[in-house]
Amino acid sequence: MDPQIADLARTAGTTMVTLMATSAWESARDGMVGLWRRFQPARADGIAEEYEAGRADLLLAREAGDEDSESELAAEWQGRVRRLLLAQPEVADELRRILDELSPALPESPPHSVGEIHMKAEASGSGRVYQAGRDQHITER
Repeated sequence: MDPQIADLARTAGTTMVTLMATSAWESARDGMVGLWRRFQPARADGIAEEYEAGRADLLLAREAGDEDSESELAAEWQGRVRRLLLAQPEVADELRRILDELSPALPESPPHSVGEIHMKAEASGSGRVYQAGRDQHITER
């Protein structure tokens, strides 16, 4: 699979789930549902309902302190967007435009981390590698 498609789908899924709990939710939902309405009109109403159900699930999960639900929802939407992009690659430009419009609405530092981190390192001899996706505290003596 084209890595650009995977990255675009990942960004779209994460952006939408992040915005589900913000005041920008309605415009984010309208933009994405409009995308489906344009390229797969038969699915648009169902997608709108699924976005609303996902938002309700996210808000309930946050109230309950369930941090896993957010990453699960992001992965679910990443998959849906990826499949749309694979079926209709011409969607990519419109999706990028929508994401560009939504990016100012993203919180500076989201309350919950969503997404993936890929790291690679090599050490040889006596070398050491320390990697972290977030805070890291190392005490050596």
